[in-house]
Amino acid sequence: MYARSFGATRVSVPVIGQGTWHIDSADRKDAIRALRAGLDAGMSHIDTAEMYGDAEAIVAEAIADCREEVFLVSKVVPGNATRRGVARSCEASLTRLGTDRLDCYLLHWPGQHALEETIAGFEDLRRAGKILSWGLSNFDVGDLDRALAIAGPDRIACNQVLYHLNERAIEHAVLPWCERQGVAMVGYSPFGSGDFPDPASPGGRVLDGIAAAHGTTPYAVALAFLTRLSGTFTIPKSSRSGRAVENAGAADLHLGAAEVAMIDAHFPRGPRPRMLPML
Repeated sequence: MYARSFGATRVSVPVIGQGTWHIDSADRKDAIRALRAGLDAGMSHIDTAEMYGDAEAIVAEAIADCREEVFLVSKVVPGNATRRGVARSCEASLTRLGTDRLDCYLLHWPGQHALEETIAGFEDLRRAGKILSWGLSNFDVGDLDRALAIAGPDRIACNQVLYHLNERAIEHAVLPWCERQGVAMVGYSPFGSGDFPDPASPGGRVLDGIAAAHGTTPYAVALAFLTRLSGTFTIPKSSRSGRAVENAGAADLHLGAAEVAMIDAHFPRGPRPRMLPML
């Protein structure tokens, strides 16, 4: 499983991790088995959030006997992100996850509370050992600049953003910002939440052709493309063990320059939008 340094943490983290949004809508035992299969295949980066329903409890069951091997991430919703609120939310997540610390804790999206308050709360938790690092999610360049000005360098571990073949807006400015500042960029919903290319479409046929050449799946090809650049990670969700193992295989899939160019041509990044897309 290919891994790279995770931003300011300097921890080596697999480029393909496991998301858990909507994982609680699947059969619980299937979801736990899928997470375990992903862990066995090397996807030790697991991402969850306090707003993901029962996901944290499902993750707790999946990692109960292997917590030390997991890079565990959760998120606080903006409405709870005051200095004291961050502490309360973190404690609740730790209880649901059955652990004494998070490897990284994120603000789920920019909200109404002062960012100074949220970051102060994160730093309180870091000093207390409740979290080992903190980051952001759904932050555009302006908000990232503001966070950097408040926190200073080498504090923001990552920015988690929407990133899939049909939504490459972050490549215009957010990804370059993260590269300059040494912040990991974690792409969520890499299969587009129902917007994965149809196999009968021109782009779908390109993915199928590349997948056939490598003896893999179009989904693995997409993941390899989305993690082709330094500092990038992705967190596909699967509640099926077989798919989880297929996802893990993408970490070791190397796309040639011509293959990257074909994918780029069929799934162009398009113009920079006025607002950062998010789900």
